[in-house]
Amino acid sequence: MSDYYDVIILGAGGAGLMCAAVAGQRGKRVLVIDHADAPGKKILISGGGRCNFTNVNTVADRYLSANPHFVKSALGRYSPADFIALVEKYGIAFHEKALGQLFCDGSARQIVAMLLEECAKGRVEIALGDAITEVTHADAHYRVTFGARTVSAPALVIATGGPSIPKMGATGFAYDLARQFGMKVVEPRPALVPFTLGGDETLFRDLSGVSADVVARCGKVGFREAALFTHRGLSGPAILQISSYWRHGEPVAIDFLPANGTEWLVEAKRAKPRATVRSALASALPDRLAETLAERLALSGDLASQTDKALTAAAQRLSAWQFHPNGTEGFAKAEVTLGGISTADLSSQTMESRKNPGLYAIGEAVDVTGWLGGYNFQWAWASGWAAGQAL
Repeated sequence: MSDYYDVIILGAGGAGLMCAAVAGQRGKRVLVIDHADAPGKKILISGGGRCNFTNVNTVADRYLSANPHFVKSALGRYSPADFIALVEKYGIAFHEKALGQLFCDGSARQIVAMLLEECAKGRVEIALGDAITEVTHADAHYRVTFGARTVSAPALVIATGGPSIPKMGATGFAYDLARQFGMKVVEPRPALVPFTLGGDETLFRDLSGVSADVVARCGKVGFREAALFTHRGLSGPAILQISSYWRHGEPVAIDFLPANGTEWLVEAKRAKPRATVRSALASALPDRLAETLAERLALSGDLASQTDKALTAAAQRLSAWQFHPNGTEGFAKAEVTLGGISTADLSSQTMESRKNPGLYAIGEAVDVTGWLGGYNFQWAWASGWAAGQAL
C-alpha cells in the first residue's frame, strides 16, 4: 500500500463514496479513510433499511443554508435523474412513495454495494476501523495519520458528516478540522428531530402512538404530513420537517383539520345539533386525540347548546393549535445536522476551500440541510460528484 495519493477522502458515507468513485474513475489515486468498521452505515439504516436515496422533486428552495443559492450549481449538474440512472444501471428495483420519495424495493445494502462497486471501478482504496489522530498541511500536501499509517496527498476531502446519530459513530470532527484550517462553522443544531413537551402540555404524551394528518407550521413555513404523539412529545414527518425551521422558545402551530374551514363546527351544529364537539372531532380524528382536544376546548354539552361564535373560535384554535416545545430529542434522534462548514468559505462549483487550495468539504459536513424525504442524500451525491469532478 502506497503512502502517497492524489486524493484522500475522510469519511466513507454517501458523499465520500460518491466523490471517491468519480475521482477514481477519472484516473486519480484515491484513499478513503473512516473510523467505522464498515462503509455507508447511515445509508444502511435510512428509510427503514430501504434507503430513501433521492427525491424527484429536488429543487434548491428545499434546502436550508446561510446561503440559499449555494446548492444550485451542484444540484443542477448532478440531478436525481442522474442518480436514478446509476441505480437502474445496477438493476436495483425501486418505487416512489408520497411526495416524490424514492426507496429501494429490496435493501439499502444495494445502494452501498453499488457505490462500492463504482469505487472498485476506480481502484479506490478504502481503509476502515482506525481513528484519524492527526491532519497537517505542509509543502502543498495534506498528511493524515490513522492507526499505524501516515499518508499524504495534494487534495483532502472532508466528508465525515455532522454529529447527528452519534450511536452510528457520528462526531463533530469535520468542524474541528475546518476550524484548524481557518474556515468558519455555522452553529450546528439537530434537524429533522422530534420535539419534547413539558408543562401543561405533558398530557399530550398520554396520546403516545396516536397519529393524524396535519399541517405543522413555524413562522411562515408549513408542512402537511403525519404528526405522531410520543411519550416525550411530538414526532412524525410533519414535525421532523418543521423542526429544521424552529428555534428554541418559538411556538409550533398544528392545524388538526387542514381540510376543514373555520366554520365547520357551525355547519356540524346545523347538520347534527345533538352531536358533541368530541363526536364531531372523532368523525375526522382518532378517538383519543378527539377526546383530549375536546377536553381542552371545554365546550360541554351538545353542539346546539354552543353559540356560533364559540364554535368558530374553537375551529380557529383547532386550525392553529399552539404547542410550545421545551426542546428537541437532540443529536441522538436527529436525522441530520443543521449548520456546518460555512458555504462562504467554499466554491459552489467545486466544493473547494477558498482559503486552502486542495481542501474540499462535501455532504452533511457543509452548512446545507435538506428536507426530509431523500433530499439530503441527493445533496450527498451532488456535492460528492462536484468535488470528484474537480479533483
